[in-house]
Amino acid sequence: MKLAELPTDKKIILFDGVCNLCDSIVQFIIKQDKKDVFRFVPLQSELGLRITEYLGIDISNVDSIILYEPNTAYYYKSEAAIKIAQYIGGIYSLLCLFSILPKGISNLVYDYIARNRYKWFGKKESCMIPTPALSIKFLV
Repeated sequence: MKLAELPTDKKIILFDGVCNLCDSIVQFIIKQDKKDVFRFVPLQSELGLRITEYLGIDISNVDSIILYEPNTAYYYKSEAAIKIAQYIGGIYSLLCLFSILPKGISNLVYDYIARNRYKWFGKKESCMIPTPALSIKFLV
């Protein structure tokens, strides 16, 4: 898929495809995404690398989930997590309360979890392969 072919009506979540915690979070978001808002791209994939290059993000320096809204904006770290919760809605939108904290403080917590995610939750050898039913949610 080319960058020009990305769906402009969807929010694109770029995630660490080999991280067990990230995989669990993606599965959770898919279950909660009743309005079909999100599409997913592993950071390690060719498309993930092209998107981050286009955005000017060096993924070797960003240990984060990235929420990309084509032609609008992108968010990473705690800001991305808060925005995703806002789009999911319901009780999860209460996470938006964390947006009143200075970004530096909320990112400290995010960074601590991100730095330890492989130690605490493990790591896969390769990115997950979605089931045929879920493949529509993933961009390649």
